[in-house]
Amino acid sequence: MEFFEEAADELLKNVFSGQDTQSGMLESIMGILNSSESGGAEGLLNIFNEKGLGEVMSSWIGKGENLPISPEQIQQVLGRDQVQRIAEKLGVSPEEASSGLAEMLPQIVDKLTPEGCLPIQDLLHQGLGLIADKLFGK
Repeated sequence: MEFFEEAADELLKNVFSGQDTQSGMLESIMGILNSSESGGAEGLLNIFNEKGLGEVMSSWIGKGENLPISPEQIQQVLGRDQVQRIAEKLGVSPEEASSGLAEMLPQIVDKLTPEGCLPIQDLLHQGLGLIADKLFGK
């Protein structure tokens, strides 16, 4: 589990000016990756594939260099409604939410997949829990 703690430390870099916004963004990403409704991380990979961006997310999972994703591509994959809900929750514009997601989602997926493959759901849940504990100080 040491790599999850290292990931948490690295993810605590400020994406936004406020810690609350960063915490909220991490919580939103955790929700996306753990959503049973969308199929969790595997379901997200399927959505990326459907939208023609499977290679991008696969690069975050694999051991090589991570391909970037633009805020516009985040909206394409997640949908404007979901990005809008995240923005409202964080008290930022949809553009800021998309930018934050574009910066943090690749890092989180990369750190949660050190072996180059999607973790089993229990391991993913544990890793996200450790990151949240580190971030929220619980």
